Amino acid sequence: MPRRYAVAGTGSRAQSYVRAILEEHPSEAELVALLDSNPGRLAFHQRRVTELGGPELPQYGADDLERMVKEQSVDRVVVTTPDYTHAAVVSRLLRAGADVIVEKPLTITAEGTRQIVDAMNESGKSVVVTFNYRYSPRNSALRQLIQDGSIGKVTSVEFQWVLDTRHGADYFRRWHREKKNSGGLLIHKASHHFDLVNWWIASSPVRVFASGGLAFYGADNAADRGLGQRPARGSVDGAADDPWLLDLRTDETNRQLYYDNEKYDGYLRDQDVFAPGITIEDNMSVIAEYANGARLSYSLNAHSPWEGYRVAVNGTEGRAELNVVERAAVVDDQIDPSYPTDRVIPGDVRTNGEQLILQKHWAPAVEVEIPKGEGGHGGGDRLLYTDLFVGPTNDPLARAANVHDGVRAVAVGIAANQSLTTGQPVVVADLHLGGWS
Repeated sequence: MPRRYAVAGTGSRAQSYVRAILEEHPSEAELVALLDSNPGRLAFHQRRVTELGGPELPQYGADDLERMVKEQSVDRVVVTTPDYTHAAVVSRLLRAGADVIVEKPLTITAEGTRQIVDAMNESGKSVVVTFNYRYSPRNSALRQLIQDGSIGKVTSVEFQWVLDTRHGADYFRRWHREKKNSGGLLIHKASHHFDLVNWWIASSPVRVFASGGLAFYGADNAADRGLGQRPARGSVDGAADDPWLLDLRTDETNRQLYYDNEKYDGYLRDQDVFAPGITIEDNMSVIAEYANGARLSYSLNAHSPWEGYRVAVNGTEGRAELNVVERAAVVDDQIDPSYPTDRVIPGDVRTNGEQLILQKHWAPAVEVEIPKGEGGHGGGDRLLYTDLFVGPTNDPLARAANVHDGVRAVAVGIAANQSLTTGQPVVVADLHLGGWS
């Protein structure tokens, strides 16, 4: 019999899980309930379920976690609620008797890691963290190179990630813009990246130093550049003439999911990226030392004209380089984070694509073939969902992530945030993270 699933948190990200259960894994998973604090978003997802041929589902409010698990005999809950709620929501679900699949990040504080791990240990239930980037063929190919010993013992990792003015800007108009909600991009976004490093080099971070600040977005930076008086949000007349404003009314999904449902909770999905109230950083640098002796140099920029990442892994026998361009340029007027990344721009010297290079000492560089993937996140989503709903296979790359991987991923960001506050390096063990080893 298929396991009984519920989805807690019916924002944008929940759509892919609903689709995966109903369309790709109906024999392994049965969707039996939806939970959210906003009745309008619940209604939106019920319409999607109906369109996909699913049943009318019981709907629950945010305080009804335990009742939902009991009444619907839920085996497993997919948690896609905002980051700051993860610790409470996941621990309550575990104690109610359900296993949990949680979107990254696992949580945003050291206390949150302890809360989740304690609940997991007391309940005997399980937690899986959805690190879909592990499953992307290009990232798996780099893991394989390192695991095979192609560059010898890893000595250091250089990692640069750039978010463009469509995707990057979007974090500064949503709930993520307040650090109390997301932990900042060093946790919300970079936990993906730190997990990749942890997984690539099969080690754990032990000491972290960080530097960063808000250098581009926010009211002070707007004033410095003379941007003048701006509307507080994008869904107002004239927004289409401003490339920094997102008009939710121009996209049917955004309108139905967010704009039409503001009346229920007052959540504004389209705040101006240059308005007051932003407390997260948009430029960050991190140095991390690892238990195996390797060192990480990481940077994240959230206002780049192109989007992608560059990784170099140095070893005792050579170097591996992964270069990825996910979107070569932002060229259209209306900012829309759902805009496809595979658009080819005539005459642009930068093109979307990926390349993995291996160069051993005293030898020419060679390009390593990257298997083709299908679907979101470079082909990672489909493979992830198979592991989630069918079950992980005997994977030599160990891509399935458990709660301890989730803790290690946020460990760098939690330590980095403390370093930003104190100006000092932080020893990860001193944070007393749940289940740390």
